Amino acid sequence: MRPDLRRARALPLVLLALLGLLLWRTQPAAVPEFASLVAQPGSEAVLLDRQGRELARRRTDPDTRRLDWLPLNAISPDLVRRLVAAEDKRFWQHGGIDWRAVAAAARDGRGASTISMQAAALIDPGLGRAGQRGALQKLAQMRAARALEARWSKRQILEAWLNLLPLRGDVVGVDAAARLLAGRPAATLEPAENAVFVALTRRPSAPAEAVLKRACRAAPDLDCTSIALATARLLGPRQRVESDELAPHLADRLLPPGTRGVVRSSIDANVQRLVRAALDRQLATLGERNVRDAAAVVVDNETGRILAWVGSAGAASRAAAVDGVTAPRQAGSTLKPQLYALALERRLLTAASLLDDSPVDLETATGLYIPQNYDRGFRGAVSVRTALGNSLNVPAVRALLLTGVEPFRQRLQDVGYRGIDRPGDYYGFSLALGSAEVTLLEQAAAFRALALGGRGGPLSLDPVTRPETAQVIDPQAAAIVRELLADTAARSASFGEESGLSLPFPAAVKTGTSKAMRDNWCIGFSRRFTVAVWVGNFEGDAMIGVSGTSGAAPAWAAIMLGLHDGAPPAGWALPAGVERRRVSFQPAVEPPREELFLPGTWQPVFALATPAEQAPRLVAPSDGSLIAIDPDIPPARQLLVIRSIGQRPGLFIAVDGHRLPGLPPRWAPVPGRHEISLSDGRTTYDRVRVTVR
Repeated sequence: MRPDLRRARALPLVLLALLGLLLWRTQPAAVPEFASLVAQPGSEAVLLDRQGRELARRRTDPDTRRLDWLPLNAISPDLVRRLVAAEDKRFWQHGGIDWRAVAAAARDGRGASTISMQAAALIDPGLGRAGQRGALQKLAQMRAARALEARWSKRQILEAWLNLLPLRGDVVGVDAAARLLAGRPAATLEPAENAVFVALTRRPSAPAEAVLKRACRAAPDLDCTSIALATARLLGPRQRVESDELAPHLADRLLPPGTRGVVRSSIDANVQRLVRAALDRQLATLGERNVRDAAAVVVDNETGRILAWVGSAGAASRAAAVDGVTAPRQAGSTLKPQLYALALERRLLTAASLLDDSPVDLETATGLYIPQNYDRGFRGAVSVRTALGNSLNVPAVRALLLTGVEPFRQRLQDVGYRGIDRPGDYYGFSLALGSAEVTLLEQAAAFRALALGGRGGPLSLDPVTRPETAQVIDPQAAAIVRELLADTAARSASFGEESGLSLPFPAAVKTGTSKAMRDNWCIGFSRRFTVAVWVGNFEGDAMIGVSGTSGAAPAWAAIMLGLHDGAPPAGWALPAGVERRRVSFQPAVEPPREELFLPGTWQPVFALATPAEQAPRLVAPSDGSLIAIDPDIPPARQLLVIRSIGQRPGLFIAVDGHRLPGLPPRWAPVPGRHEISLSDGRTTYDRVRVTVR
């Protein structure tokens, strides 16, 4: 066969191979489902409440600014009409490729890219950037447009194009352009602004003069002066994307860098607004008392879900970025309910037991600890109900002496105070008065355990999951403490009948103030909600004359009233086994009353022990005391009185085994280490060691 004949026969095969190669090289990517494209997150992470309402947003993509995906009916119809007329006037008629435009482009040497072709390239970056595509990429783009037209409707293609279209710098999509450049939603754009966006579509980075010229040409129906004003406004400083920012501190927590899309939380936007308003109002009344900051948490008791998280409130804050919900602060008296619950549970005390509210000196590793009450006064014998209701410090320390510091510290960890994690010796007896630092979130978790009858567990920001609870307090003891905290009369001696802590429905509450008035707490609960409020200053400077009832309590009461507006909650039922019995006191330090008791702990009369009934012990000096002798004072003027309580026949006090005359005896101290003992000759009831210098 002649060579030219062989070449002629081979040519179709070669052409067919080239065509196959061409088709393979320009094969478009699979067209994605339209719904999956719509669901792709923008460049910002958005925090939503439990019902899908926006709480805050954070930009997480440094290169691109694309906001929410807008449906076609949420975009100005005038803008859509002008863009289609300028970019692809036969968009609604062609099948992805405008062949008439292609022919004109070949003749005139200009582009013929349709909206469908542009949308295909925006969806598939592999098709290259506009103005930089070779012949193969252009052919691939045309095939991709045809595939898109076969799968999607015209409205879907147009909607995708409008949401993916680069318009200026890092601004992508009509929503971002409208909000960042015009400062308004895309549905409300004005015709002059739409003309400018038409100009930006072709050349997003063009200088303002070029944009204005093209905009005026594209909109002959508009006055060019109005377009010039719109151009200056749109290409000027960026607008801020407005958001309520109802929960900025929570957004910092739930939307860390790299987060994309939507994060739904358990927060209720209405409750969040209620709490913010209550805190702002209260801070406005405390401004003259050097109070600048406040924070609050609201918890749904049954589910453990957090309904409000206000990390900072008040316009006067100097450290508004601090999250007061998680910032550790000194607890003050807010730990006392857990202390008494532990003492009741272990049957060391009852609600009617009498505690001595009188001065006490306690020896610690760092010296004497001498607790004082808030008002610097002492009331003598008081019941546990009165001691807790009036937040008396000395009885709380005496209760801690019964339970022990380490068991109390372990209980605090069990109910939710995870930060109290050092050994009991580290905190000492001051733990009863709240010397340890806790967070508002821990406070809410611990008081919720009391609200649930001793069932404690973690709190949740997830709108769906429900954390498990476990019994961390005896349910009977929790119920008794819950009633003590709800007893208005029990706290009236310190707080008054109209303290602001009393609500028109059953609610239990405890206030607390830290050392030097740096922190003020009010934490309480109804059957439905637990509310924890803190006020103070993030920088740690002291408030001026702010007590538990004047600081956090008014905001707590306002929040509780708002939460239960129109739906007052029921009270609590007592668990099985708790007895309500009549008691009286001898002497009559408190009136007779009905009181609650754990099974087997009731007695009809609670009486003070007489001196004869008290176990003998030394009360002064304390064990480990250091006594200094002043050489300038005559020795006869430096005698030490050794005091004891309790009576027994033949009782005497000895120093280093040498009996001293009289009770109480006076001893002339001499330098050295000495042991002081209390004995009747047969039994040594108590001994202390002192050092004299």
